[in-house]
Amino acid sequence: MKTSEETVGRNSMTITGFILIGFSYIPSLQYLFFSVFLVTYIVTLAGNLLIIVLTLADPALHNPMYFFLRNLSFLEMCYTSAIVPKMLRNLLSGDKTISFMGCAMQTYFIFFLGGSECFLLASMAYDRYVAICKPLHYPVVMNRKVSTGQAAGSWLSGLLVYFGLTSMVFILPFCRSHEINHFFCDIPPLLKLACADTSCNEMAVFMVALFFVTFPFMLILMSYLCIISTILRVPSGAGRRKSFSTCSSHLMVVTLFFGSVCIMYLKPNPSHSPDTDKFLFLSYTIITLMLNPIIYSLRNKEVKGAFWRMVGRRRFH
Repeated sequence: MKTSEETVGRNSMTITGFILIGFSYIPSLQYLFFSVFLVTYIVTLAGNLLIIVLTLADPALHNPMYFFLRNLSFLEMCYTSAIVPKMLRNLLSGDKTISFMGCAMQTYFIFFLGGSECFLLASMAYDRYVAICKPLHYPVVMNRKVSTGQAAGSWLSGLLVYFGLTSMVFILPFCRSHEINHFFCDIPPLLKLACADTSCNEMAVFMVALFFVTFPFMLILMSYLCIISTILRVPSGAGRRKSFSTCSSHLMVVTLFFGSVCIMYLKPNPSHSPDTDKFLFLSYTIITLMLNPIIYSLRNKEVKGAFWRMVGRRRFH
């Protein structure tokens, strides 16, 4: 008679891939979902690419604020590309499968890029703090070396941590099912498929999410408390509006991003159904990432000015 360990080992070896259930429970809307997600993906890529081109091409935007924005735009292009193309393929072809290694890589890059964005947004908040609260020291404090170091630190912050976290999940024996009740490979639904004790994994996910969300958020909060305090001391209303306009776009993006992440990863497990969770994830992976370049383009006079200058140059050539 086979032992339970042998059975688990044998069953776990049979899973060479997974099936992403996604929104297959509403087949009548598959093509509608495909059309909506394709349009938002194209808008996201085009908007972020436009910001990268403008901030590189216009000398007026060669400062730390737009250097960080360029990094953020590139990061968000990578993030949405880690999720949406596979989802579009699944919706169009009806093939919901993803290989074991493909699932592991998608999980890693989603968490790695999400963690990097947290610290990149914190670096942008610090940049605005120095610009508004210590304007005379800004060229010295936020020099090229410092801004480049902050951006590099943001990108590398979770490189090894998320590799370890992903490895902890994918060495588990998966023998209950190979169907992931999500539209991409995410750790919480993957843990539900494991036939082993996942309490340590769940705690590790929570602690990593808590650190990579809470620590940058506290830095952002402290930066904006100082910014608001400084702005309120500006004597003229026009001066206050001008100061606030330089950070209002970033503040909106921070609110959308951290609001979505907190709902997704720092909520109690039984608070939402899996189907509700899917639509909550869509609020960030699809909608928020599409809105970010629009917010920075429409609410930023310097970006709009750079765009019209580029259009004007092309018109006369």
